[in-house]
Amino acid sequence: MQGNADGSQVWFDPIGLHVEPGRTIRWINLDPGNSHTTTAYHPRNFDHPLRIPEGAEPWNSDYLLPNETFSVTLRVEGVYDFFCIPHEHAGMVGRIIVGKPGDPPPPVSAAQALPQVALQAFPSIEEIMQRGMVRRS
Repeated sequence: MQGNADGSQVWFDPIGLHVEPGRTIRWINLDPGNSHTTTAYHPRNFDHPLRIPEGAEPWNSDYLLPNETFSVTLRVEGVYDFFCIPHEHAGMVGRIIVGKPGDPPPPVSAAQALPQVALQAFPSIEEIMQRGMVRRS
């Protein structure tokens, strides 16, 4: 989790990651001027659309102050999309592929629409699978 000094831009880095099942992912808030969350797209998280594999446990880190961390172990194969609660509308989203990607996240209905800037920020599944890690561009 990072941001520039004046707070006008915020991001996850990497924004895309491929890992094997059972891997623990740890986020660190390296932004000295903002608090951030890592929150799975799941109906249990503020009624957001499901964008993690069926049967996978959703997570919500709550607000992390600078230098605080949060970890989650991902065991179910598939695509996991996540966001930062206060900065989703700024495009602060990320994608983790665990094992084989399987089916992509389902399209969202108009009632559940994600901010366009967030949808445009996700790296493609193909790019993540090719590179293993996609850094913020």
